[in-house]
Amino acid sequence: MTLAEIAAVVGGTVHGDPATTVTGTAYLDSRHPVEGGLFVAIAGERVDGHDFAAGAHAVLGSHPVDAPSVVVGDPVDALGRLSRHVVDSVDAGVVALTGSQGKTGTKDYLAHVLAGDGPTVATRGNHNNELGVPITVMETEHDTRHLVVEMGARGVGHIGYLCTLAPPVAAAVLNVGTAHLSEFGSREQIARAKGEIVEALPHDGVAVLNADDALVAPMASRTRAGVLTFGETGDVAWRDVRLDDLGRPSFELGHAGAWRPVTLTQSGRHQVANATAAAALAIARGLELPLVAERLSTARPASRWRMELHTRGDGLVVVNDAYNANPASMTAAIDAAVQIGVHRSGRTVAVLGEMLELGDGADEAHRDVGRHAAQAGVDWLVVVGEGAGPLAEGARSVSAWAGEAVVTDGRDEALRLLREQLAADDVVLVKASRGAALELVADGLLDEDVDR
Repeated sequence: MTLAEIAAVVGGTVHGDPATTVTGTAYLDSRHPVEGGLFVAIAGERVDGHDFAAGAHAVLGSHPVDAPSVVVGDPVDALGRLSRHVVDSVDAGVVALTGSQGKTGTKDYLAHVLAGDGPTVATRGNHNNELGVPITVMETEHDTRHLVVEMGARGVGHIGYLCTLAPPVAAAVLNVGTAHLSEFGSREQIARAKGEIVEALPHDGVAVLNADDALVAPMASRTRAGVLTFGETGDVAWRDVRLDDLGRPSFELGHAGAWRPVTLTQSGRHQVANATAAAALAIARGLELPLVAERLSTARPASRWRMELHTRGDGLVVVNDAYNANPASMTAAIDAAVQIGVHRSGRTVAVLGEMLELGDGADEAHRDVGRHAAQAGVDWLVVVGEGAGPLAEGARSVSAWAGEAVVTDGRDEALRLLREQLAADDVVLVKASRGAALELVADGLLDEDVDR
C-alpha cells in the first residue's frame, strides 16, 4: 500500500512522498527494522518511538518525523484499523484462541497442522494484545489460507476489541484459570472476558470449548455459532495416554467415532490437552482426522522456553519452561519433570521463581505449588528470589517429604548453587513468570564451557 492509501484507511495525513509504498509488514522495534516495512511509532511512558524513527522506510505516528510518514491522532487505533483493512482484503480464515494457560502451545500445534492444508500465518512470541494482533495480521499475504491469532486479555472488553481487528470464523476458549487474577478479581470475571471470543463468531462459525472446564463449557450459550467441544469428554477426545522415558505423550485422538494414533515430541501430559484443542480447531476448519493426527505427530516446538527439553553433554536433562507461569502451568510442568525423573537414577530438581499477577491469594497459591512439588516427588526445590519464598514453605509443610527446599537471593546465587550440586543423572525443571527471566539460569546450566 502507498502512504496515501494507508492514510485513507486510517484517517491520517501524509508527510513526505504519498507514493512511498509499504511492501513489508508493520513493526514496533526500530532495532529490528523490516525492509520496506511500516514502523509504528508509539509514545510510551519511558520511551517515545518517534525518537527512533529517522531512517525508517515509512512511519505511522502521532507527529511528523524525519521519514515518510502517516500522522494520526492515535497510532494504536490506526494500527488496528489498518489490520482490519488487511483482514478484509485477503481470503484467510481467522482462527482465534484464548485461555489462562496453554495458548501458545495450542497455537503452535494448530499452526503446524493447518500448514499442511495451505499457507498459514500465526502469532509470534507474545503478540496477543492490541499491538501484537495487528502486527500478526499484517504478515498475511493474498494466498494465506489460515490466520491463527492468539488473544490475551487484562480486562473485560479486551478480547472483544481484538475480535473487531481480526474477526474469527473459528475460536476456542481453552480454560479459565487464575492467570492475571489481580487484574480481574475473580475467575468468573476472567470467564466473562474470555467468552467474548465466541460471542464474536458469525452464525456459520465454530466455537471450540473445553468440555472439562466448568467455566468454559457453559459458554455455548454465549454464541450463535456451532459448538465443537474437546477434552476427555469432548467431541474431539483423547484416550490411552502413555509417556515415554522423557515424558513425551502418545495417545489416541478421536472424533466422530474414529480414532488415530498421535505421538508428541514435547514433554508433559498436559500437552495432550493442548494438542487435542488444536485438533478440534483444525477440524472446525474442515481438516480430516487422519491428516490432523499425522501433522500433530510431526510438530516440533516453535516457541522458545516452553517445555524445551535439553540434554547436556554429561547427561543432565534440563527442562526450560521459563517463558511464563501460573499455578496450573507450574503443577503441570512439575508433574512432567517428575515423570522424566522416574526413569533416571538421579534427583528431580525444580528451580522455581515467582508467579506474578495472582492478586491477594498469591502467597497461598505459591504454597499450594510448593506442596504439590513435594507430594509429586521433587527431591530438591530451589526457589529463586524472596518473593517466591512461600513455595519453600509449602514444600516443607508436607511432613512425609524427604526432600530439601532452599531459597536463594536471585538467579546468580541459584545458578552457582546448582552448578555446585547437580549431577549428570539429575533432571532439572526451570520455571517462573516472565519477569524472573529464569531462562538465564537454564542457559547457564547448559553452558558446556563452564568449569563445574
